[in-house]
Amino acid sequence: MKKQEYSIVWGGRNLTISLGDLAQQANGSCLVRYGDTCVLATATMGGIRAGMDFFPLAVDFEERMYAAGRIKGSRFIKREGRPTDEAVLSGRLIDRAIRPLFPAGMRNEIAVVATVFSHDQENDGDIPGLIGAACALGISDIPWSGPLAACRIGRIGGKFILNPTYKELAEGDLDLVVAGRENKTLMLEAGANRISEKDVVDAIAFALENLKPVIELIEKIRTEIGREKKNLGPTTDEEKNKIIEEEKFKNEIFAKLKPLSEKFIFSKPQTSKSERAIAMKELEAALEKQLVTEQVSKDNRAAANDLVYEYIESEVMKNILEKGVRVDGRGIDDIRELTAGIRILPRTHGSALFNRGETQVLSCVTLASPGMEQTLDTMEYQTTKRYFHHYNFPSYSVGETKGNRGPGRREIGHGALAERALIPVLPTKEQFPYTIRVVSEVLGSNGSSSMGSTCGSTLALMDAGVPLSEPVAGIAMGLASNEKNNTWQVITDLQDLEDGDGGMDFKVASTRTGITAIQMDTKTQGIPFDVVKQCIKQSLSACGRILDVIEKCIPAPRKELSEWAPRIETLHINPDKIRDVIGPGGKMINEIIAQCKVEIDIEDDGMVMITSTSPEGMKRAVEWVEQLTREVKAGEIFTGPVVRILDFGAFVEILPKQDGMVHISEIASTRINKIDDVLKVGDMVRVKVMEIDSMGRINLSIKRADPNYKPPEGGETPSRPRK
Repeated sequence: MKKQEYSIVWGGRNLTISLGDLAQQANGSCLVRYGDTCVLATATMGGIRAGMDFFPLAVDFEERMYAAGRIKGSRFIKREGRPTDEAVLSGRLIDRAIRPLFPAGMRNEIAVVATVFSHDQENDGDIPGLIGAACALGISDIPWSGPLAACRIGRIGGKFILNPTYKELAEGDLDLVVAGRENKTLMLEAGANRISEKDVVDAIAFALENLKPVIELIEKIRTEIGREKKNLGPTTDEEKNKIIEEEKFKNEIFAKLKPLSEKFIFSKPQTSKSERAIAMKELEAALEKQLVTEQVSKDNRAAANDLVYEYIESEVMKNILEKGVRVDGRGIDDIRELTAGIRILPRTHGSALFNRGETQVLSCVTLASPGMEQTLDTMEYQTTKRYFHHYNFPSYSVGETKGNRGPGRREIGHGALAERALIPVLPTKEQFPYTIRVVSEVLGSNGSSSMGSTCGSTLALMDAGVPLSEPVAGIAMGLASNEKNNTWQVITDLQDLEDGDGGMDFKVASTRTGITAIQMDTKTQGIPFDVVKQCIKQSLSACGRILDVIEKCIPAPRKELSEWAPRIETLHINPDKIRDVIGPGGKMINEIIAQCKVEIDIEDDGMVMITSTSPEGMKRAVEWVEQLTREVKAGEIFTGPVVRILDFGAFVEILPKQDGMVHISEIASTRINKIDDVLKVGDMVRVKVMEIDSMGRINLSIKRADPNYKPPEGGETPSRPRK
């Protein structure tokens, strides 16, 4: 195919999509350029693996260090290795947007890869990557009901900015990504500095309006050069008849399940996951017994059993839509039982246990020196991070037996969401110079453990004495919907059976004053804007009730840190004195660290942070640094050793590595012919600072430091200046 380019001006920059010359063996490919950030997006389809009972979609976002003109910082590994957390989050962003538009029941393997070839240090690659993925899928022969588009919205001074640069994001109070189509929202991702419900709604509306030119561009490309979509459905009469028979069998089983489900599932509220599991087993056993009585074959009985969960999920949704009844008996806006506790573990610096129904999260805080900050070496930047949240999801939390193979994409994503929710309320480094690590252990999961981690983190940080400006709570909203007749019902506090087809997972974290984070994905063809508004409104009401529980448990951050937490003393010194603390080759600072058993971190502006678990070591280290960096003033009195004697005077060390000269005329009130007659190297003497000359040299006097010293009546001859 000959290279073709399509371009529009969007957000003040050219958005250019190039096709026809790169990665032509993929089912669909394109190069998207925005500013000087270029991302190659490819979409490839494989076959169906035997026994596949889920949709095997793989989405990867691949960063290349050369894209930003950088080489990996590691001394030993220069090749890009496992994806960074930032790359994983970008891949999940794309996945959550495109996944709902694949056909239901699709089992072909699909791989979507977005590779950043050039990065201009201003425009993030995730938006071009998502647009590229939508375009590659749109022009390919892969069945997919696009198009969609995505954009990022920032805000500075109350004004929304389309696709802000990194600098504009840092200056603003909003980072919102919206993916959508035809005024419907498919995916939301946001971090915000406590902004209002109205402002969030207005930002989403602004985003949806600005998606239109990109959707029109992708649709134009698809119309002009797109390939015909493959028919993955039945093609022969035999295959078509098989589908008809399967649908007939499904309807027959659903008819048999209706009275059984009324008896075992819907006859009374099933308040817990375990109760529902027992009821499901009883239902399956009753169905099996009935089918055996009817002499249904073993294979057909197994096929019927596979339909039970699908039927129950559909009935749960139907009951919510038609009757406003939930399977556990709750109202539409009810939250399951909430409990919170702190000081759970004896030696952690802060700990908390948060329960919402059967979702249980233990969050633990560790405080450490500034030097323990995490170094981030990515394609986009090399920087440090002083607060980080790690999320663990062991298999026992859902009653399974899988081994632990380390954090996966889900764990990274959930941890990052809870981390983002707390950032706006954390103290600055100047206010609280600690490195802060929070680890959330999911001990039980049945509905939004990420928002449980947000609540657990808030409690644990306050228990640790981290001065949060206000607590943060989080909740997951669900959805029951029937897109055919356009009926929708938002439900508060999503759990297991309520997360089926036609649903969504809409997570919101908020303080009393405003929203801090949002994440939404859906199993529909897009959420209408009115439903999005209702989700936000309903979620804020729920967050308020959760904040009541948090504040009852711990009304404010503790005034004192745990006895096991290190203490940090902060000093501010003249930046010119930093070299005196460090010493030649780091000799001085290493000596202080070794002898006082402390950690020392020094900023370029002269801020010195000393960390220690020993009060004695801390005191000694602080005094040492103060002595090294103290600026001497005229009139001060010191006691120090004589370190050198010359014919005209003696040098006395008044501070570590800092001395001054006592002229021979300033040693005693009587005349001295030879200094060696009265002073020896090593003698400890009391001296007074007379002056600091224009060259920074310190002139001292021994005789004037004597409290009983009286000048002669006629005055005395001033001491001669230092040569």
